[in-house]
Amino acid sequence: MENITNKAAAAGRVYLVGAGPGDPELLTLKAARLLESADVIVHDGLVSQEILDMASSSARLVSVAKKRSLHSVAQDQINQILVSEAAKGHLVVRLKGGDPFIFGRGGEEADDCKAAGVDVEIVPGISAALGCAAQARMPLTHRDTSSAVSFVAGQCKGLSDQNWSGLAGKGRTLVIYMGVANAEAIVEKLIADGASPDLPVAVLENGTRSDFRALRTLLTDLGDLVRRENVRSPALLVVGEVARYGDAENKFREFARMAGVGA
Repeated sequence: MENITNKAAAAGRVYLVGAGPGDPELLTLKAARLLESADVIVHDGLVSQEILDMASSSARLVSVAKKRSLHSVAQDQINQILVSEAAKGHLVVRLKGGDPFIFGRGGEEADDCKAAGVDVEIVPGISAALGCAAQARMPLTHRDTSSAVSFVAGQCKGLSDQNWSGLAGKGRTLVIYMGVANAEAIVEKLIADGASPDLPVAVLENGTRSDFRALRTLLTDLGDLVRRENVRSPALLVVGEVARYGDAENKFREFARMAGVGA
């Protein structure tokens, strides 16, 4: 592998790096090497402290953490930080939870860097859906139950503007990012689009971390589950028959009996 530090010595360069869902051992080798070489690391709030601790002691860490309805640093400002730091000749790592190109706004940042004449490279990471499903031993596709999987955002320019028709149902898996706060509206949306109320659902909270939880229920009960279990982000919703894996079949039958629907 070429020497990353020498590559950026003559002129600044931006790397959009996926930090994965939290476990530092799930970083790619390239991501780990970049953390050791970076002059500036611009990171999200979802990046774990264990991963940030892998950075060089000489690196300057810039937090651009965002929370629901509260963007401490606007996206345009983040883009400008990347461009201005690279213009100073720095090796800049834009460190993102999961993968930069799956609900990470990596496309916007890459476009702005290229428009400014800044070299930019994408270093993929393990997306939250893959990391969470692996920890829950839940295959997102399975030849007996699901031959397709879709990723959607539960909070992205208005839930009502998104067309999810046909994404949840027989033979399909739907993974919903950023959906916890809108769980009840998501249930209404899916059922209105034809999804069965007794479709299995899993809530995967804090994937690949020590406080990981995998909670399972039926679609009709999802909003209540989020409330009674006090589910907090980061968490994913997995809708489909694959949610049964890793759990006893009779658990879903009991859910169905309590909810008054078939299973």
